[in-house]
Amino acid sequence: MSFFHELAHQYIDGEWRTGTGSWDIIDFNPYNGEKLAAITISTAREVDEAYRAAERAQRPWAAAGAFRRREVLERALTVIGGLRERIAEAIIDEVGGTRAKAEYEIGLAEEFLRDAIRRALHPPGSLPSSPVDGKENRLYRLPVGVVAVIGPFNFPFLVAMKSVAPALALGNAVVVKPNQNAPITGGTLLAKVFEDAGLPAGLLNVLITDVAEIGDAFIEHPVPRVVSFTGTDRVGRRVGAVAAGHFKRTILELSGNSALVVLEDADVDHAVEAAVFSRFLYQGQVCMAANRILVDRRIEPEFTAKFTAAVAALRTGDPRDPETRIGPVINAFHADALSALVDQAVAEGATALVRGRTRGNLVEPSVLTGLPEGSPLLSQEIFGPVALLVPFDGEEEAVRIVNDTPYGLSGAVHTRDVERGVRFARRVDSGMFHVNGSTVQDDPLVAFGGEKASGLGRLNGEAAVGAFTTRRWVSVQHGRSAFPF
Repeated sequence: MSFFHELAHQYIDGEWRTGTGSWDIIDFNPYNGEKLAAITISTAREVDEAYRAAERAQRPWAAAGAFRRREVLERALTVIGGLRERIAEAIIDEVGGTRAKAEYEIGLAEEFLRDAIRRALHPPGSLPSSPVDGKENRLYRLPVGVVAVIGPFNFPFLVAMKSVAPALALGNAVVVKPNQNAPITGGTLLAKVFEDAGLPAGLLNVLITDVAEIGDAFIEHPVPRVVSFTGTDRVGRRVGAVAAGHFKRTILELSGNSALVVLEDADVDHAVEAAVFSRFLYQGQVCMAANRILVDRRIEPEFTAKFTAAVAALRTGDPRDPETRIGPVINAFHADALSALVDQAVAEGATALVRGRTRGNLVEPSVLTGLPEGSPLLSQEIFGPVALLVPFDGEEEAVRIVNDTPYGLSGAVHTRDVERGVRFARRVDSGMFHVNGSTVQDDPLVAFGGEKASGLGRLNGEAAVGAFTTRRWVSVQHGRSAFPF
């Protein structure tokens, strides 16, 4: 049975249910327009039911102990292994990812789940010293309770797992609201994985709905104490403002405008490979993607020739074809917007070194250069297969250009002098920066997140422990103490 038939439901308190809303979310294949599923949306009543179920289930789950939680997560890893081919097929069909992208996403999701299994046994506290004689300080790490997760469409299975797995491992319950373009791979597929792994009912709930139906109820509800959101900075500002009004903690992973910088002493061939991957992975629909590729003028001709040749050779088409490197963008609205963006840039004076066609949702890659200084295109996120080549004169100018954006998520610099690269990276206002690598990187052990309009908070590894637990100070006075009063 297809996931798109089996999992096209709400998942609340361990039950697969039909939503009670008055309309359906239609899940389409972005490549061929095939209708994959119709899912009747959930209402504010079901939001309340999901959160109340999570609230009831959370305390027994936390009390069950770390080893019990670890066992469930270990079984979830086994379940994913058994469903690997079906999950890959679902990612290809639902979000237009290529086979390579699907395998990359599943592999990373498994790594994050493995790390969550280790986090389940995280030390529950510490014993800080006290200046008071006879006082014992105990600082406990406790689950926050219920976590709300709002996911994106681009890497839906992976990004949901990055919050769901550590939150569960640390004793919390979770309610997920997936993106409407990825309701299965970003939502109910995780419910199936953990249900098959024996997760007790109520600990993971999935609501497929829309703000037009529920407004801010998913964030405003009194039960969740942490909101983990991945998406645009425009929506993230709203999520952050509403959550702050209710004193909720947020982890906001938002938009980016990353730069890949090629210094004059770089290995040009390697830099070209990194730039192609950084810009065109999943059609450029990646928050860490290298919107801007900065090249020192001393090597600009060589780099440009090799880069444009590599981009022109990328095959655009059916994501199921193993030769395809560029699949469809997520919908027709986005395809049209990208085409208009390229047209506008050329009209404003940019030169199209590679000019891709748009055929339905297939947007062939474009490479633009010669953008006027101050062009809005240089400071915004381009969520698609459009690369901007920007020449610079020397390292100081490169740093200035990299930082000239409201975003600060990721980036990379290429140089044969590693320590020079590290010094460059430390001058950039971003949460992550990589020397001689890609701008698109994620690692379960390393804090992930951005600066400026690219977000608040961090995920992964120890940062996930900080995100999904709270500290409680309990002190014990041994013997009589003297009170200064």
